[in-house]
Amino acid sequence: MGKVINTHKAPKAIGPYSQGIAEGNFVYTSGQLPLEVAIGALEKTDIKLAAKNSLENCRVILEEAGLSLKDVVKTLVFMTDLSEFAATNEVYASYFPENPPARSCVQVAALPLGAKIEIEVEALKA
Repeated sequence: MGKVINTHKAPKAIGPYSQGIAEGNFVYTSGQLPLEVAIGALEKTDIKLAAKNSLENCRVILEEAGLSLKDVVKTLVFMTDLSEFAATNEVYASYFPENPPARSCVQVAALPLGAKIEIEVEALKA
């Protein structure tokens, strides 16, 4: 098992899992809900703000591991409504403006806590 990554800047796990794991040259984040740590609230209405919150949570976990979003090689996006795909892409593109990572995006029936989106990333230490 790799090194557990944990930071107070991202939401605490709501189950028996780690915020992230560093294994070899890779860092894997758990799926990040759109919880805004500073106010302890889950964004359930605005998909753009929700996507931003999820990506920010991924970003701070990577920073704790000494990486940045520029090191991300793969993302997985879970959404409860793919009709909001274009709006999500607007936010996503602002976080990965050049050489975006590979990505999968799937619609799911439901996410924990009633969230609209959940994002996880895999990053590679250069």
